Amino acid sequence: MPQLHPCPDDDGNPVVIRIPSTPTAPASWLDPARLATVLPGGALPDAVNGIPLAPWTAVPDTPAGWTALADRSLLEEPPFVPPAGMCAAAGTVIVEDDGRVWLVAPSNRYGGYSATFPKGRADSGAGLHCTALRETFEEAGLQVQLVAFLADCRRTLTFTRYYIARRLGGTPAAMGWETQAVHLVPIAQLDRVAVHLNDYPVIKAAREWIESHRR
Repeated sequence: MPQLHPCPDDDGNPVVIRIPSTPTAPASWLDPARLATVLPGGALPDAVNGIPLAPWTAVPDTPAGWTALADRSLLEEPPFVPPAGMCAAAGTVIVEDDGRVWLVAPSNRYGGYSATFPKGRADSGAGLHCTALRETFEEAGLQVQLVAFLADCRRTLTFTRYYIARRLGGTPAAMGWETQAVHLVPIAQLDRVAVHLNDYPVIKAAREWIESHRR
């Protein structure tokens, strides 16, 4: 029997997971030194680092709703100027109080990524803050708050602005169809999990940011 993602794709078609990920033991979520992995609908502890892992019940359901939520993000950041021919995108590096960082595993390693940071293209008229918040929920099931500008990175087809974010709620078990697993990764292990060359600049910037905020 093929393994299906519980969520159909945007056209209502079933998503077959050809190379399934493997979940980790429940105790991994509560140990800052361990990588933790959950699959869609998988079992999780009630909370991590004192923040509940529970479905986000007030998810915006219109572009205006996402925009209103994004307008609460007041950040100092440089102008965003994508190179000619590159699409604008935005994503997040979600840092936990225990020093771990959230990654998503794209379904069937889409784009050549076994794991990466949640991000997506900015729809016509959607701002970068709005895009980062929406894509993080759709790909990781998490409700986050943007707390700082991190870096602008050239990807294969996009020029992507990344923000440091902190988790407010949600649950990775509610990941959308584009994601087949969500990981919580110790910072020292990031480059062993997110191995695509496009993510190396993001990992470097994230490590520098985390180190500077430990002082």
